[in-house]
Amino acid sequence: MRDYHTSTPPASTKELDATQKFNVVAHNISKVDGEGLVLGRPAYTDDLAPQNALYVKLVRSPHAFARILSIDASEALKMPGVACVLTWKDCPRIPITRAGQGNPEPSPHDRFILDEYVRYVGDEVAVVAAENEATAEKAASLIKVDYQVLEPILDFEKALDNPIIIHPEPEIHEMFPIGFEPKRNIAAAYHMEIGDVEKELATSPVTVETTVHTQAQQHVALEPHTAFSYLDIQGRLVIVTSTQNPWHTRRLLGLAFQMPLRQIRIVKPRIGGGFGGKQHIHIEPYVAMVTMKTGKPARLALTRREVFEATFTRHEMRVKVRLGADPDGALRAIDMQVLSNTGAYGEHALTTFMVAGSKTLPLYNKVKAVRFGGHVVYTNKVSAGAYRGYGAIQGLTGLESAMDELAHKLGMDPVELRRKNMLHEGETSEVFRIMGEGTEGVAMIIESCKLEECIRRGKELIGWDPTHLVQEVAPSKVRAKGMAIAMQGSGIPLVDMGSARIELQDGGFFKLHVGATDLGTGSDTILAQIAAEELGVDMKDIVIHSSDTDHTPFDVGAYASSTTYVSGSAVLRAARSLKQKLIEAVSLKFGVRPQDLTFEDKVFRTIDGSKELSLNDFSYDTLYHDGAKMKTIEATESFSGDKSPPPYLAAFVEIELDKETGKVDVVNYVAVADVGTPINPNLAKIQIEGGLLQGIGMALYEDVRYSDKGHMLSHNMMTYAIPSREDVGRITVELVDSYEPSGPFGAKSAGEIGIDTPPAAIANAIRNATGVRLTQYPFTPERVLMAIRQAEKGQKGQT
Repeated sequence: MRDYHTSTPPASTKELDATQKFNVVAHNISKVDGEGLVLGRPAYTDDLAPQNALYVKLVRSPHAFARILSIDASEALKMPGVACVLTWKDCPRIPITRAGQGNPEPSPHDRFILDEYVRYVGDEVAVVAAENEATAEKAASLIKVDYQVLEPILDFEKALDNPIIIHPEPEIHEMFPIGFEPKRNIAAAYHMEIGDVEKELATSPVTVETTVHTQAQQHVALEPHTAFSYLDIQGRLVIVTSTQNPWHTRRLLGLAFQMPLRQIRIVKPRIGGGFGGKQHIHIEPYVAMVTMKTGKPARLALTRREVFEATFTRHEMRVKVRLGADPDGALRAIDMQVLSNTGAYGEHALTTFMVAGSKTLPLYNKVKAVRFGGHVVYTNKVSAGAYRGYGAIQGLTGLESAMDELAHKLGMDPVELRRKNMLHEGETSEVFRIMGEGTEGVAMIIESCKLEECIRRGKELIGWDPTHLVQEVAPSKVRAKGMAIAMQGSGIPLVDMGSARIELQDGGFFKLHVGATDLGTGSDTILAQIAAEELGVDMKDIVIHSSDTDHTPFDVGAYASSTTYVSGSAVLRAARSLKQKLIEAVSLKFGVRPQDLTFEDKVFRTIDGSKELSLNDFSYDTLYHDGAKMKTIEATESFSGDKSPPPYLAAFVEIELDKETGKVDVVNYVAVADVGTPINPNLAKIQIEGGLLQGIGMALYEDVRYSDKGHMLSHNMMTYAIPSREDVGRITVELVDSYEPSGPFGAKSAGEIGIDTPPAAIANAIRNATGVRLTQYPFTPERVLMAIRQAEKGQKGQT
């Protein structure tokens, strides 16, 4: 294992000399905003809202599916202090998507800002604005709505080709072919096959079939969705919002209101967590409507219940996996068929579904035939959308559960089964080419993959012995181990783009402008580290500004594990370009060639030692004395990758299971990851630890539950359980020595890989403990106990 405080990059790298040590990169530097946040300085959106802003409240549907016949706002409008009430009749009827994705969006445009139809309990009906929050709430309660209640579809297994059509409106459309068939309740569909899967399954000596059902999951970010708006001195609409993607937000609002984008500015302050839940426009249209109607600032912060009932969840999925193999464990066929529940609207419907295959199937590249396909269907539940792990966690849960079943059937160590079939450095997979994970029409070659090392170290840390995976620790308690492996990605190739601008300032410091969005992950710190490392200066010499569509360069936003790899590469390019410009400017001043000049320790020196100039003095000379000749020295660069190098992770878990109650406790969770060079090792580990806890929550605790009428029952922190740190035993995260040639200083992503393994690894441990494969998530004590009792009665099999 590498000590990242003192290490050098591998000797094989061309990026840096093998003897060179990193000065800033690969060091555990504190977050640039950490002290201010701890001290409680105003930082978040609602902290910054104008005191005279109108308070906005939303009237929401009490029905899962209904048509609005009339809205009577007369009593509300009589109240002193009420500024306006807006309904679907006050909005342009422009179909949009709320999903913050590239242009054109791979999500159907099936949503209106407000509509005469409501499609889930909590769907927006009307917008109320008043001078204070209490008045806005009271006015909202006085609005009378007459509904024609319609029969909803709540079971996604019954949605396909149901006679009830959730989206009959003629204006909705797809931006390009995604399998969109709203008359069949299909938001998206996809199918691909490499080789002849049915033939390989039919001729395989050993086959297994496993179907898992992963549930919807809430993001539960500490900061709720918050935004405020105002008109600037030029009459432009300014929205300050807790968003993950300012530029996508601006574009979608421009479409929704038919406004030129030059008239809209989006600003993102600090964010108190996003996890994908803020990769959409949830509330920005409503504050914008009020400001444009009244000319006054407007603010809106959702309650926790509103966040639960009316934003997004993870996509519920049914994942069916069939495997065919030889008796020695060599895979011959993988067939993965998925049904995904997008809820009322199709945000991220196709892409989440696709990632369930593209970020899982390449793991086992020795297979002869692979098939992937299925449908994403509409239901009358809250929309599903982006959530950390974004489809990969569902697909991996199905695949890794099936791989473990195959190991049981073969009587083989599940670790060795994976090793025999998995991807290695220098290899590729046809799935990369077919599903777009690389240069168009060309399969991505894996240049960094230390999965073997992750597995070796993980086995060592957990004490893995395939002959002793279960032991009785008390008359009714057993301990058991399980494992799983995972891959993710680093941005979306040929789609994601990030930019950076660096400018020398008087006093010898640098302004770094990035469009990238820090979600609390520390990306501002990481990007500043990259700039400081390349420029050869200290972290304190980099002042970073991020996420303002007027003042920072374009960036798609923080999603798809893209920031370190994509935005970081842009920063590295900009820093290199600026460094060269600095050397050229000083060489001109000295009358020497650029190659005869060095820049170290913030001092320019000629190689012969005859002349030297500090960066501080040069900055004043340039800006105050030689401005007409030198001009401002700055550099702007962009990056859009043609590949998405995967990080990898091997996970090993030990659980304790109480056979009398069905309660499962995670005693020890070991995760060993290959994230390339971690720009900030502590931040990388914390990212992985946080993802692990969310994955454990999905496996054992979290469950979005509804009544038979479509009302969410788990709409607060009392009824929706998430694990605290006290609910889990030891968590160990280590990073292996790795270097990705295409990444900034060898880096890959770390943001999502941690969440992917817990549902499968814990399921595999329970299978070892009980002999039963549980497939309905989460694994609550009731479900585990029922499985144990059925097994005791001889009713073994899937439960």
